[in-house]
This record gives sequence, C-alpha cells and structure tokens, in this order.
Amino acid sequence: MRLHHRGRRARIAFSDAAAKQLEAITDEAELHALDRVLVVLSVDPDIGEPLPGTTSGPHLREYSDDVDRSASCTS
Repeated sequence: MRLHHRGRRARIAFSDAAAKQLEAITDEAELHALDRVLVVLSVDPDIGEPLPGTTSGPHLREYSDDVDRSASCTS
C-alpha cells in the first residue's frame, strides 16, 4: 500500500444511492472488504487505475488488494 498522503486522511462521503447500497450489504466478508477499501482510500485517494469512459461525474478507479483481489471505487 502506498502512503502518499501522510497526516490527515481524506473525508469520504456517500451519495444517497451509495447509502442505499450500503444498507443492502449483509455479508460480513463484503462489509470487511469495503472497510479495508475505505481505509486505503482515506490514506491515498488516487490509488488504483482509472477506468476508461468515466470522464464526467465521479471518476471511477479499479483498486485491487492482496486479500480480495479487486474492488471498484470512486474518487
């Protein structure tokens, strides 16, 4: 994990649609994976590779870790 942004962590906010998706997650493994991704994003918001075709709105990025192998996120 790269630690470029030492000090304060980024603030993460969820849209209404994302909040509804979060409420629908019941699997403990999925919640744990999401928690890990959010921690990584809070430390390094630019982590991962940009996904093609996301020029408007939030920019989607693909992030992979050693545990889950992949998770999509926005930054």
